Amino acid sequence: MTTSYPQPSVGTVTVRAVVYDVVGGPLEVRDVAAPVCPADGVVVDVAATGVCRSDWHAWRGHDPVPLPHTPGHEWAGVVAEVGAEVTGFAVGDRVTAPFVLGCGRCDWCRAGAANVCPDQQQPGFTYAGSFAEQVVVHAATTNLVRLPDSVDLVAAAALGCRFATAFRALTGVADVQPGEWVAVFGCGGVGLSAVMIASALGARVVAVDVSPVARQRALELGASAAVEAEGAAEAVQEVTGGGAHVGVDALGAPATMAASVASLRRHGRHVQVGLLLAEAAGAPVPWDLVVGRELRLLGSHGMAAVDYPPMLAMVADGRLDVARLVGSRIDLDEAGPALAAMDDPTIAGGGMTIVEP
Repeated sequence: MTTSYPQPSVGTVTVRAVVYDVVGGPLEVRDVAAPVCPADGVVVDVAATGVCRSDWHAWRGHDPVPLPHTPGHEWAGVVAEVGAEVTGFAVGDRVTAPFVLGCGRCDWCRAGAANVCPDQQQPGFTYAGSFAEQVVVHAATTNLVRLPDSVDLVAAAALGCRFATAFRALTGVADVQPGEWVAVFGCGGVGLSAVMIASALGARVVAVDVSPVARQRALELGASAAVEAEGAAEAVQEVTGGGAHVGVDALGAPATMAASVASLRRHGRHVQVGLLLAEAAGAPVPWDLVVGRELRLLGSHGMAAVDYPPMLAMVADGRLDVARLVGSRIDLDEAGPALAAMDDPTIAGGGMTIVEP
């Protein structure tokens, strides 16, 4: 999330938004100029937006963003304005979008892989995000997702980053099969999403976290077992009778990455979902295990809009109950304190915080 783009054009009408001027500085609600709709995009009235650890990373300076800045990248809402070049969407449509917005023109986007577009934009990172009454979606024909009537907007706000990321990591990257063991390291928003999804796919899940609250939540969401972070690799090996088929680092830390790799059985697959930023980006990998056990190391980055239908179908028919992942619902004035509270890593496990601007 390091590509730099200019802030969207702004008009004279104002909207309320959370803004910070310096890294780690005050998170203030202000009246800011409303976004102008780009020709290839839409403006969306934000109904709900999630408070995600990735936003915290940006605020703390681990992931550079333009300043002053408005965070927020997982949201759901209603289309307020449509650009002249957009097809297939209209004012009043209930929508969401991935946190990675592809350009819609490159080979990757045309192949359905907008999540790895080299010219991607990201609300809340490369331009102003969804901790606001309105947000812009660029290249809307490529990136916008229409929501089924049965999917609540608050629940849908959890889909754009953590849930969709976990869904693609397990289905499109790791190809989890019924009966396999999946070890999930880190039971925050991504991790608990992975627990629910893997269980719905028929896998057996071992959840790993430092927090007993998070471990208990994972059990409630379908995990077969939950173990403490200390000594987790050995514990997973014991619980699974030889190691997990799939390990997921849902936190993004050298220790959880290494523990996931060490927890795998021979021919296992490690999926790196959590971001390893700053000095952690060069974290060492236990290559002796990778070679000796013929392990596969896989990266997973979000999910393109074209891949949403299978996930939305499972949400709509109740196989995936996203609403169970929602913890607290707050208003825009409480969004800044909620983001700052992520300074304490032990708060994971209480469910996703959803802001309703």
